[in-house]
Amino acid sequence: MPENSVSRGCRPVEVALFQGRRSLIRTMSRKSVIIEAGKRDKRYWKDIWEYRELFFFLAWRDILVRYKQTVIGIAWSVLRPFLTMVVFTVIFGKLAKFPSGDAPYPILVYAAMLPWQFFANSLSESSNSLVTNSNMISKVYFPRMIVPASSVALGIADFLISLLILAFLMIWYHFIPDWRIVTLPLFFLLAIITSLGASLWFAALNVRYRDFRYIVPFLVQFGLYISPVGFASGVVPEKWRLLYSMNPMVGVIDGFRWAILGDVSGMYWPGFLISFILSAFLLYGGIRYFRGTEKVFADII
Repeated sequence: MPENSVSRGCRPVEVALFQGRRSLIRTMSRKSVIIEAGKRDKRYWKDIWEYRELFFFLAWRDILVRYKQTVIGIAWSVLRPFLTMVVFTVIFGKLAKFPSGDAPYPILVYAAMLPWQFFANSLSESSNSLVTNSNMISKVYFPRMIVPASSVALGIADFLISLLILAFLMIWYHFIPDWRIVTLPLFFLLAIITSLGASLWFAALNVRYRDFRYIVPFLVQFGLYISPVGFASGVVPEKWRLLYSMNPMVGVIDGFRWAILGDVSGMYWPGFLISFILSAFLLYGGIRYFRGTEKVFADII
């Protein structure tokens, strides 16, 4: 059946699913792959590149599913961090009178909401991604890491949309960032590393132990309050800051604030180094654990 006739009779989500299956079949038909004992691990990363079309179609499908039949559509990715920013500004800025330096408190909070919302969305979506795609995983071979990674890509799309609100806040408060703003992509890369590492851990764990689908929302909610989202890290006593930096998102959030606001956010470089190292180990450990359990996904999912 021609592709155009299928597309005319299907809804956008169904078209994305159809195209994703076609992409998977087309990738598999390019050449024959002989699976030999001990050989698959050596070409795993090459397989991920060969299945890149499947990665993009899964990410696009998730975007369509998230905003399908919503009243205000893509604006949900803006409203959630914006409303959280308003609440934190009132509680911590107006009532608790936490300092914000020379920066307006709403910008201080929103600069932290950007990486945190990206991390929370990525973890929530990817932790259940393997179970959601169980039919495909149990029937067809492809690198399973593509599935949680595509959910992290969905968080990147939300992040880019949320940047518009940050630009609006800077215009509203007449706040002009300095040269540090050019380092923002580096800290965003650190946010991706942290999110992907945690996502691989919880996606694999959720296949083995379905209780993790209840644990992840609790961790996301709990992490929001123990991370410096509604306040600057500078309010934490000096003797506790190194220990506080054991939370990898502390370094990510402080890095965002340093890039957007300058020195007003109280950047603590020893703590940032610890957060960076922990994020790297989180990704490394997540890859190792995911690869170790991936072989039995089709049997237990």
